Amino acid sequence: MGFTQLDKDPGLKALNTFLQDKSYIEGYEPSQADVAVFEALKRPDSTKFPHAARWYNHIASYSDLFSSLPGTKKDASSYGPEVIEAPAEEKKDDDDDVDLFGSDDDEEDEEAERQKAERLAEYQRKKAAKPKPVAKSMVVLDVKPWDDTTDLAEMEKSVRAINLDGLTWGASKLVPVGYGIKKLQITCVVEDDKVGVDDLEEKITEFEEYVQSVDVASFNKL
Repeated sequence: MGFTQLDKDPGLKALNTFLQDKSYIEGYEPSQADVAVFEALKRPDSTKFPHAARWYNHIASYSDLFSSLPGTKKDASSYGPEVIEAPAEEKKDDDDDVDLFGSDDDEEDEEAERQKAERLAEYQRKKAAKPKPVAKSMVVLDVKPWDDTTDLAEMEKSVRAINLDGLTWGASKLVPVGYGIKKLQITCVVEDDKVGVDDLEEKITEFEEYVQSVDVASFNKL
């Protein structure tokens, strides 16, 4: 019963067959059952045991979380397919070959498959519903005026008036560039999926009365 000899080909073959249509040793998420079996073998040969190798690599990605996975860790032999002895063949009457009332096996198999599909669909639904972290970047822009007569206060006011979903303006300062001219250096945080830096630069240069050009001074993922 269960997985044994996982350091040898027969044991790995049994594991490979078991995982042919499964992602985990038990249920539909990683658990202590996967940890127990994972620690009982070395990395399987992906050529000889592709399903076992696929499972092994997947569980290895959870190695830092092994202690927090659900379930109670047991010996690897406590998991896996049961080995059932075939009953001794008995003499049958001719009538034994005739099923007068039909069989419920097919219906039971269909119901089991239906329940399995429903559980899998529910797991996938919950997994998809989990909120994903929003990818953001911090961008520092250099906004250059035409000359020393440009009203920098109005220029900054125009820039900050740009209001986009996923855009948050931050601190700013005036930086000398020579000949009495100063540029506006302004920081903003953007959500990468919503705001493109190129589009933001284009909107700023639309203020032609104040803005000569826009450059990205720095760009850092948050």
